[in-house]
Amino acid sequence: MNRCRPVFAALLASSTALVFSLAPATEAHAQAVQRNFPAKALRGSMVVVQPPLVAMDDRPTRFTAGARILNTDNSLVRPSSLVNQELTVNYTLDQRGQIHQVWILTAAEAKEKRPGYGTQRNFTFESQQASPAGTPAPTTN
Repeated sequence: MNRCRPVFAALLASSTALVFSLAPATEAHAQAVQRNFPAKALRGSMVVVQPPLVAMDDRPTRFTAGARILNTDNSLVRPSSLVNQELTVNYTLDQRGQIHQVWILTAAEAKEKRPGYGTQRNFTFESQQASPAGTPAPTTN
C-alpha cells in the first residue's frame, strides 16, 4: 500500500497544477464573451420602484411572477437590490405587457442601437419643431 502513495501524490500534484494553469484562461474567455440578446428584446431605462413595480421609460409596469434580471456577468440579481437605480437595460415582455426578462447592459452594449418603446409624449416643444425655410431658428433670451 505504501508504494501507491507517491504515485497518487504525483498524480494529484500534476492535476492540481493543470487546473490552476487553465483558470486564468477561462476567466479571460468569460469576460470576452459577447451576449446575444433575442431579436424581440427592447432597450429601455429601468427604475425598480418597489418590486414588482417598475418604471420602464417613465411608464409604470411590473415584473412577471418568474421574471429574471441578469447583471453584466449574466448572474441573477434580485429586484430589491436595484431599487431607485436608473439602469440601461434590454428586456422582453410577456403577452400581457409585463417585464419577463432583463439584461443590465455594459457601457459597450449600451452603445449598440436597439429599438425600444422610448418616452412618447403627445406634445412637441417649439425647439423641436422645424423652422420654415429662410427663417432663423428661434432663440431663447
